[in-house]
Amino acid sequence: MTNITNDIRYIGVNDHEIDLFEGMYIVPNGMAYNSYVILDEKVAVMDTADRNFVSEWLENLSGALEGRRPDFLVVHHMEPDHSAGIVAFAEEYPEAKIVATAKAFTMMKNFTGKDYADRAVVVKEGDTLDLGSRKLTFVTAPMVHWPEVMMSYDSKDKILFSADAFGKFGALDMEDEEGWACEARRYYFGIVGKYGPQVQAVLKKAAALDIQIICPLHGPVLNENLPYYLDLYNTWSSYGVETEGVAVFYTSVYGNTKKAVALLEKKLQEKGCPKVAVTDLARDDMAEAVEDAFRYGRIILATTTYNAGIFPFMREFIEHLTERGYKGRKVGFIENGSWAPMAAKVMKTMLDPCKDMTYTDTTVTILSAVNEENEAGIDRLAAEILA
Repeated sequence: MTNITNDIRYIGVNDHEIDLFEGMYIVPNGMAYNSYVILDEKVAVMDTADRNFVSEWLENLSGALEGRRPDFLVVHHMEPDHSAGIVAFAEEYPEAKIVATAKAFTMMKNFTGKDYADRAVVVKEGDTLDLGSRKLTFVTAPMVHWPEVMMSYDSKDKILFSADAFGKFGALDMEDEEGWACEARRYYFGIVGKYGPQVQAVLKKAAALDIQIICPLHGPVLNENLPYYLDLYNTWSSYGVETEGVAVFYTSVYGNTKKAVALLEKKLQEKGCPKVAVTDLARDDMAEAVEDAFRYGRIILATTTYNAGIFPFMREFIEHLTERGYKGRKVGFIENGSWAPMAAKVMKTMLDPCKDMTYTDTTVTILSAVNEENEAGIDRLAAEILA
């Protein structure tokens, strides 16, 4: 248990048992399911925890209460890693009211079989909850990243309880040597990235608030250098370029496409590219690949023709980009095919839904193995992508 302020306690839990978050994302440093309790004249509990940690969470809550009883449970988000303790809380504290949006109560009935109609406090944008010396003001955040999501703002301590926004992968009792942005970026583009316009709408609401602390549902409490985090979220949600350089994504069956990528990397570095990020889509973490595609403004896709299409890992990668609204990038292609190279055409067709894209004039076509003609083409491609 940690004090956020004099009246607010952290009562979340760390999960080191999880292997894949949401059944997809590798989380080698585990996850944190954050929850908070406000001890004012009235007591408000902010969200619960994952089903595997409800007992631990209830113990944390009991310790923070020091004999008091909660008046409210505020449900910001109904995703099960935050709402699985609702039933246990309602049984333990039958006098407490449950505060949520109308859509959240509908989901609550779907998840638990109960809508708690006799103790429900349904709130909407701008509504407030009086706790005594402070009021919570509710800020709806639909599709960040579920439709029922809301945030709440405490004007006394200037805290934004931000639901899944500003979250990151990793348990809080593990030091993250790469810093906040790396796993927060992977988290954002993997989970929230499709909903950039909705995040932009919430950021505009947040700009009108005096925020000194952000309390997310995953990751650390943010209480220093908030413009840094807000600026990153603005860049990410507006599909802006965060880092200058080129990201190269490839698949290679027998090593020849990999050889071409290695040569491309060398040419880019020789031409002064500030950063070249190379990803083997068959072996590296797909979520990190997606993260880098959004991080950089220039990318190269290199793959083999496969069953008259493209190699499966490249297909999956491009599908991740298009479903997240990828746009505004400069793209070059390297294709390989022993008898009927089709990869570049297929990749470009797959990217058709993406808006504001530009493509290099040069596409490098390899017929099995890299030759002198390919080397010259790779040099031209490197020059064009940097131009």
